[in-house]
Amino acid sequence: MSTYKLKFLPHQSVGVIAVPFSGGQKREGVDHGPVKIVEFGLLDQLKELGWSVHFDGHRDYTQLRPTSDPPVGKLLNTRYVSAVTESVAASVQAQLEKGSLALTLGGDHSVALGTFSGTARVYPDAALIWIDAHADINTPDTTDSGNIHGCPVSFLLGIAGHVEELGWVKPCLTPDRLVYIGLRDVDAGEKKILKEHGIKAFSMHEVDKYGINKVVEMAINHVSPGGSRPIHLSFDVDALDPSVAPSTGTPVRGGLTFREGHYICEAVHETGCLVAMDLMEVNPTLEDDESVFQTVTIGCSLVRCALGETLL
Repeated sequence: MSTYKLKFLPHQSVGVIAVPFSGGQKREGVDHGPVKIVEFGLLDQLKELGWSVHFDGHRDYTQLRPTSDPPVGKLLNTRYVSAVTESVAASVQAQLEKGSLALTLGGDHSVALGTFSGTARVYPDAALIWIDAHADINTPDTTDSGNIHGCPVSFLLGIAGHVEELGWVKPCLTPDRLVYIGLRDVDAGEKKILKEHGIKAFSMHEVDKYGINKVVEMAINHVSPGGSRPIHLSFDVDALDPSVAPSTGTPVRGGLTFREGHYICEAVHETGCLVAMDLMEVNPTLEDDESVFQTVTIGCSLVRCALGETLL
């Protein structure tokens, strides 16, 4: 059982939403992440922690793929990403309206277009804690790759400009409710956006300088002072150093250690404010079997910590 009072959830239940989707970037395989995480026993692990677990199975999102999906400006697979994330938003909203915590297993990080949109429909003042090597705040103008997994935050903030194909995404996040931890590969255009909008971001430099305890304390106090706001935690496994979580599509050296990643999740749980969590970018088709085992096992462990597992 959770030892901390859940401030915004009426009961200790979690709705698990598996999103086997890779359309927000070019590498195949990240769509196998959710299946592998469930295969490794995450659902039973959460039950052992005292959570009532609801899981509707693995949906086939390929049915939403349009027959034609040409680039929209620089953006790739825009219609496909839009259809999938709109569906995900409805799934997250449904779980939260039932009073459950919404746990989404990705898939690439474009899926967060849907997850946070769904959270904001139920908790309009929700804070977003984004754990990632990348800021994922490129706009359709600043993106070099056109991969939408590098753009979701700009759409959530409403700074991406109008893209008709993603018209369902409404601005639902304000800069004061967003904080980053773990950044270390940020595009020039993204740095400019972060500065212009006064967005609080803790790169690995700050983690080294202050230590993870102080960084997490500052991050949480910034977006949910005094535990005043519900928290949506979006965790990209590439925030962790590749030596810790190697099976991911865009690894960057110099990341969070095993314990630093877990500490973040433990500290968020201790607030009692967590209402939604994403675990993204686990790609079990990359690296060898041992690396996949290591990455998926750590993914499950991060979720357990966010939902109340402690060392003692």
